[in-house]
Amino acid sequence: MYKNKKVVVVLPAYNAAKTLESTLREIPMDLVDELILCDDASKDNTAALARSLGIQHVIQHPVNRGYGGNQKSLYNKALELNADIVIMLHPDYQYTPKLIPSMVNIIGEELFPVVLGSRILGKGALKGGMPLYKYIANRFLTGFQNLLVGYKLSEYHTGYRAFSKEVLNAIHYEGNSDDFIFDNQMLSQIIYKGFDIAEVTCPTKYFEEASSINFVRSSKYGLGVMGVSITHFFSKLGLFQSKLYQ
Repeated sequence: MYKNKKVVVVLPAYNAAKTLESTLREIPMDLVDELILCDDASKDNTAALARSLGIQHVIQHPVNRGYGGNQKSLYNKALELNADIVIMLHPDYQYTPKLIPSMVNIIGEELFPVVLGSRILGKGALKGGMPLYKYIANRFLTGFQNLLVGYKLSEYHTGYRAFSKEVLNAIHYEGNSDDFIFDNQMLSQIIYKGFDIAEVTCPTKYFEEASSINFVRSSKYGLGVMGVSITHFFSKLGLFQSKLYQ
């Protein structure tokens, strides 16, 4: 609990058995009330390991639903458990759980309802191993998005995020894609609804076990991001109304 607010960490997992224990070891369980892991039809023993490590709630998809589909199951379960603050943390150990207290504090003190762990703030992205083409694409897409959605973030593509329950209840995330573009659609919805977003500097870690998408899927994601931004822009002008913003 944080000032009588229930804190829940959700873990979207796919073949995370090699890194799950390392991730859990750094989660501040004196602050976090419950953990939820969703295993998106992994080919390893992620779900069984999660249970053996004491994770209270383990969801198993019988077939792979995709990164966005995984998050939908997690957020639905967190709201079902009456979470007040929800932190989405990848169990591949790419993002450090040591930032959880800072993210919880920002939301718990009602400074901001959304917090992102940014890999771009500071100078750590390339130093931490982010491939150069991904860094360049990140900077281009972020500039494009800031221009079209009318907000200013250092990056829109981090997978480390925290939300108040009010934000999750206010946006129609169930209507989003089940693929990687889900994250970007969600931020677009949050900005469209008028919620403010905070960012904290997050160390960047790229290593063999850390999840990453290949160049082809990255390119597809980039085109999707541009599409979301254009849809946001025209919806704000009243020229087009997308179901994303219902």
